[in-house]
Amino acid sequence: RAARARIVAAGDAERRRLERDLHDGAQQRLVALRLELRMAQRSAGRGADSVLARTVDHAERELQEAVDELRRLAHGLVPAALTDAGLVAALEELASRAALHVTVNDDTGERAPPEIEVAAYFVVSEAIVNAVKHASATHIAVDIFHRDSVFVVRISDDGIGGADIEAGTGIRGLVDRVEAHQGRLFLASPAGCGTTMTAEFPCAS
Repeated sequence: RAARARIVAAGDAERRRLERDLHDGAQQRLVALRLELRMAQRSAGRGADSVLARTVDHAERELQEAVDELRRLAHGLVPAALTDAGLVAALEELASRAALHVTVNDDTGERAPPEIEVAAYFVVSEAIVNAVKHASATHIAVDIFHRDSVFVVRISDDGIGGADIEAGTGIRGLVDRVEAHQGRLFLASPAGCGTTMTAEFPCAS
């Protein structure tokens, strides 16, 4: 258990480092280059060669798309909303981008410790991905609540069921992540009856 916790903590630390490096390095360089192109456009003025002007315009648009893509990548590592506003805000943002209808129900009224929120976020994210890719689901309900001294995140979909913890590395990795925080992950997925994944974390309410 201690080794698993160290591995998960190291992975989270590396993820945060990559996010900082992307933001402070490549992203800032692209933004600076885009500003230089804008200055070149203004300096050239209306008398600029039309082919050159179109080339600069195209390069400026491509740079903006690259910056936007890099920001999405950086936020995908550790969502800004998760750090700034908490788990519920991050999950609502995730739900808004999902390829199917996702509702988020929060009955806690308070934030969990940051490391538990990160673990819970990735549990929900993986559950949504699985529902979209494999379950033919049309709706997912995410419920967050405290039960006694346990922080619970439950994800239920209306798909075809049949999911198995041992069938792939995705869910198995979630088990490791949850158990690294001394929690437990449960999966109920009878064929034809949808899937419910429940993560429980010891946490004072």
